[in-house]
Amino acid sequence: MESIVGFVALAAGLIIGLGAAGACIGIGIMGSRFLEASARQPELMNTLQTKMFLLVGLIDAAFIIGTGIALWYTTANPFVG
Repeated sequence: MESIVGFVALAAGLIIGLGAAGACIGIGIMGSRFLEASARQPELMNTLQTKMFLLVGLIDAAFIIGTGIALWYTTANPFVG
């Protein structure tokens, strides 16, 4: 029983940590590509900016959902009988 709680805490930490790292790396790469594209074609900057902010919201939403699931397993663990 104690080992299950320890593994759940470890899994929650991995979900939150890897999710945050992936979201930060993805947003950083997307931001750099946005700056490259807007420097090459400044007339498309408004269209690209709208699409970039939409994708930033989706990437952050995926991370926040993962954090919510990890915290749910941490507080109300369905695996402990």
